[in-house]
Amino acid sequence: MTPAARYQAAIEILDHVLDGSAAEQALTSWGRRSRFAGSKDRAAVRDHVFQALRCLRSYAVLGGARSGRGLVLGALRAAGLDPEAVFTGEGHAPKPLTEGEKNPPSGFSSASEEHDIPDWLWPDFEASLGAEATDAAQALRTRAPVHLRVNMAKGTRASAIAKLSDEDIITEAHPASETALTVLEGARKVKNSNAFQSGLVELQDAASQAVVDFVPLADGQKVLDFCAGGGGKSLALAARAKLRLFAHDADPKRMKDIAPRAERAGAQIKLLNPGAPKQEAPFDVVLCDAPCSGTGSWRRAPEGKWRLDRDGLDRTLQIQSRILDEACELVAPGGVLAYATCSMLAQENRDQVDAFLARTNGWTLEADQAWFVHQGTDGFYIAVLRHVA
Repeated sequence: MTPAARYQAAIEILDHVLDGSAAEQALTSWGRRSRFAGSKDRAAVRDHVFQALRCLRSYAVLGGARSGRGLVLGALRAAGLDPEAVFTGEGHAPKPLTEGEKNPPSGFSSASEEHDIPDWLWPDFEASLGAEATDAAQALRTRAPVHLRVNMAKGTRASAIAKLSDEDIITEAHPASETALTVLEGARKVKNSNAFQSGLVELQDAASQAVVDFVPLADGQKVLDFCAGGGGKSLALAARAKLRLFAHDADPKRMKDIAPRAERAGAQIKLLNPGAPKQEAPFDVVLCDAPCSGTGSWRRAPEGKWRLDRDGLDRTLQIQSRILDEACELVAPGGVLAYATCSMLAQENRDQVDAFLARTNGWTLEADQAWFVHQGTDGFYIAVLRHVA
């Protein structure tokens, strides 16, 4: 495919996404129809699509339309490239620009438009991040770094760096966690590497690793990952100490990958169906990586930025509150409830914790910490609550 043909493919895929299709689904459907596209073509088209979704509002303004064509035109202008060199109509290139499309816009109408945040959310975003709101919003407009977690049960960070280098995957230590690596070159090779297949490394954001580091653990403890999902934090917990470790999710189907991942990592994790945690309680530590707005991971899942609305956020806040109320009943006296989100919004983080403490006797906040996207990781929050009664 020519570079222009890649842009045309992105236009078609973006139109499907704007009509309601999931980006991954639209990309997969295009890939099945486009057997001629090589791996580099597919990677380039994917990059075009996801970057356009990260910057949907500003690109739509720069391109004059909220359409696949408008977003690609806006992306070219934002990058300082000549759109007429791409929109030639030759071969599989996009059709030539109309006279109206040749006139770039005069500017943005609001800060939220320029920074690619929904209008309704910008006041909350600013209130939550203060002077750092603009930096965080701008970081969400960029591609997320690729981070790895070194499984210390199978090696050291230095040995992982060396083994990955042998397979032309260049990494360096990330300061957020002693287990974290940043992939500098060869990110697309990671999943097929010996280091990954042997369980020495896992794909996991550095702040997600730091969240697990923040949880106080000791050998022999009985620990529950209450909102386990795919098990990334369960695996990280297992690597930190010799635990009796349990994983649970309200939707057990989300945990389908935990067993093979645990086998690869050499970890022992018992999966619990809904209702089973009460039978296994009490636990010394319960980690709740609660469902959230995902504002801290919008670089990786940019569709979420545009599909979230006020009602959706309010429903999420209610779910988080219920999860805290349920999970606290599972913690032994003297034990820990660790509440985490991949959000940067105060409503989902410290405000949620303060509300829990106000309505629930016998708990105290020991410590909390936040990580933000403009600091080189995804946005995350964790609070460590102690059961004192």
